[in-house]
Amino acid sequence: MAERILVAMSGGVDSSACVSLLQKQGYEVGGVVFDMSPAHHQAVEDARLAADFFGVPLTVCNLRERFSRQVIDYFCQSYLSGETPNPCVRCNPTVKFAALYEEMRRGGYDRMATGHYAGIVRRGETYYFTQAQSAQRDQSYMLYRLPQEIMARLLLPLAGMEKPQVRQLAREAGLPTFDKPDSQENCFIPDGDYPAYVEGRCGPSRRGQFIAPDGSPAGPHRGIAHYTVGQRKGLGIALGRPVFVRAIDPASGDVLLCDAGEEYAGEIRLREVCAPDPAQLTEGAQVLVKIRSVAKPCPATLHPLPGGGLTVRFATPQRAPAPGQSAVFYRDGLVIGGGIINRPRPENGGAAGGPQTTA
Repeated sequence: MAERILVAMSGGVDSSACVSLLQKQGYEVGGVVFDMSPAHHQAVEDARLAADFFGVPLTVCNLRERFSRQVIDYFCQSYLSGETPNPCVRCNPTVKFAALYEEMRRGGYDRMATGHYAGIVRRGETYYFTQAQSAQRDQSYMLYRLPQEIMARLLLPLAGMEKPQVRQLAREAGLPTFDKPDSQENCFIPDGDYPAYVEGRCGPSRRGQFIAPDGSPAGPHRGIAHYTVGQRKGLGIALGRPVFVRAIDPASGDVLLCDAGEEYAGEIRLREVCAPDPAQLTEGAQVLVKIRSVAKPCPATLHPLPGGGLTVRFATPQRAPAPGQSAVFYRDGLVIGGGIINRPRPENGGAAGGPQTTA
């Protein structure tokens, strides 16, 4: 009897190619699509068309309340707190993959699959994500917080493929949407206007002053939700030279600016650290670290803090590590952990939450 696989579908090229590959390998495939916000209506309709095309049963799972509570509320509060959120990192373990795992078990499937570009390997009793063959498409950064119980049942068929190969596979399968554009980075704000979304949902964000590199007030700004650490364009201020956002103070509402070159940091502190095997996050452990999804990995050392959290010291200073984003650790091609970048405030100390297992 063929093994039964439940695929998370969106009607896009990647998830559709995932279905096609698994069918060719002899699996019995079912699909599920997640309706997470009003912006997901088209994805649901496209998934229905793709499921009909491949002849697979499709479940539509309404996750709007869960997504709103776990992801959208977090996203808005993060911006209002002077941080730069990463909704995918939050959504994957709390909503998307949690629901996929629940639907897999409810439907009596053996395993589950998605069209993410990453790999999974097992070392002893522990599962690790690996980087995809396509460095440009690699999504291992976004998946680092998934627990072991999900990784043990997860298939990622696109790990060894490049995007042109995936589109060719969809074309050969006869899928009408083989040339459909890639999905947006933020699935619930299609127009990409994050400040307008946050302030439309929560009201105006805290206002204060731009603080010039010399410490003097440089004029009012539009509200802290409009800015992120490292930003240069769109500040709406002229000091006669390029300046960057160095930090955002949610208490005062001030946005602190710096001159070019001063936005680099030699170290960061992390909270909410997690790892497949926490024993690997030892004092002085050498890793490659990514401080944003599209960043190039850089060498660094890890230093656990009393009471939890980690200090990450870079071999060379890194540009504008943004509080609220993730720092993800790699060693020998494996994702060995990561955490959330803290605001650089003395009172944050070691940050809440030491290394946790993702088991």
